[in-house]
Amino acid sequence: MATYVDGFVLTVPKKQLAAYKKIATEARDIWMKYGALDYKECVGEDLKPKQVKLTFPKMIAAKPTEVVFFSFIVYKSKADRNKINKQVMAHFEKKYGKDMKMPVDMRRFAYGGFTSLVEAKKK
Repeated sequence: MATYVDGFVLTVPKKQLAAYKKIATEARDIWMKYGALDYKECVGEDLKPKQVKLTFPKMIAAKPTEVVFFSFIVYKSKADRNKINKQVMAHFEKKYGKDMKMPVDMRRFAYGGFTSLVEAKKK
């Protein structure tokens, strides 16, 4: 059965890494509480492969003072994603209000929802 994945590419100023980690850790706990199957916040490391012309840092116009993240959340289905995200957003709106301050430039936050085509899991 194909899962559904929300994927993100974003930059975080190096001086904001601790604040972002705190928010991401809380977000992970809330998404998992409401039913996400997996949650990852991945820090860019090998971002300049010679064989690739359009890298994540180029795509998102990363500055030397920023760290690039590739993050994703896995769900059972798109319907599950929609239900879980509604609960998560209500949770954060109740806790922080509608204008939660983020330590990232949300204008350069790339996002998309994807149905998996090929999957594998170790047993």
